[in-house]
Amino acid sequence: MKGPVVVTGASGYVGSWLVMKLLQEGYAVRATVRDPSNQKKVKPLLDLPGSDERLTIWKADLADEGSFDEVIKGCEGVFHIATPMDFDSKDPENEIIKPTINGILSIMRSCKEAGTVKRVVFTSSAGTVNVQEQQLPEYDETWWSDMEFCRRVKMTGWMYFVSKTLAEKAAWEFAEENGIHFISIIPTLVVGPFITTSMPPSMITALSLLTGNEAHYSILKQVQLVHLDDLCDTHIFLYEHPDATGRYICSSHDVTIYQLAKMFKERYPQYKVPQKFEGIDESIASVHFSSKKLMELGYKFKYSMEDMFDSAIESCLEKGLIPLQTVEEEQGSEVVKKAVDVAAERLNEQSVLIA
Repeated sequence: MKGPVVVTGASGYVGSWLVMKLLQEGYAVRATVRDPSNQKKVKPLLDLPGSDERLTIWKADLADEGSFDEVIKGCEGVFHIATPMDFDSKDPENEIIKPTINGILSIMRSCKEAGTVKRVVFTSSAGTVNVQEQQLPEYDETWWSDMEFCRRVKMTGWMYFVSKTLAEKAAWEFAEENGIHFISIIPTLVVGPFITTSMPPSMITALSLLTGNEAHYSILKQVQLVHLDDLCDTHIFLYEHPDATGRYICSSHDVTIYQLAKMFKERYPQYKVPQKFEGIDESIASVHFSSKKLMELGYKFKYSMEDMFDSAIESCLEKGLIPLQTVEEEQGSEVVKKAVDVAAERLNEQSVLIA
């Protein structure tokens, strides 16, 4: 048996999938959640193969100093995924930014106290890299987002970008001062299947062209993507690799909103997908996030962009989180009807919430 290892934020989109993958790899996993009595969030974890023998659920909260001491004691590794996220916060400095920074420092202090932790893997964000006034054609791990620009413009999600950037920088400083082996993984927009019961925040953005959620179109303008399974495999790959060090971008595809819209229209004819976007130039170029550093270490991405969206949509349909179709029946061709029939079969007669 490998481990034990800790996964924070284990009931979330990335955390729950990582717990599943770690169990598959033979690890003993200590999963932290804020409320272990919340069955809706904990049950998907307890239902995982291997959970009876090698999974324990622990209560821990980023807002409570020292609450990670017990779970980390005696552990070999920590995967820190949990992060406060509330784009509608009325007091972002005190509700999002400070708790994110204090939370990671609390975990790092617990790791130092434990004395057994060989490596800490932090799930960072693309929002720590390229949030700046002018987009470059390409980014690598040496780039950091412009905090002054974020605070001045206050774009959607600005407090999340600031919190993740400042938290990662604080963690790097602590790790260097205290001799902790720290690695950060920078995922772009994460797409794929999921075992949580509610709609993952990144999926709301990723599927916004299908659901008509126009507020998220600006995020898809020049977007980078990674399959959830590739991201979680990367976590384990870097945790286990003896030469892993520093920051790693984890991104397999770069597209524009026009390329996405074209693929969606052709691949999912049961959905009404816009093909024109006001204020976005049709000749816009994609922005590349380079995973060269990760791939030079030996990692190979497994999934295509079509794989990502096929499995994501299937998960959403199974859980009744998106409509079966948005094309009107009378407009529907035989192709549309066939697609709807296939989707209906996948649902196994579960009820669907029509948005």
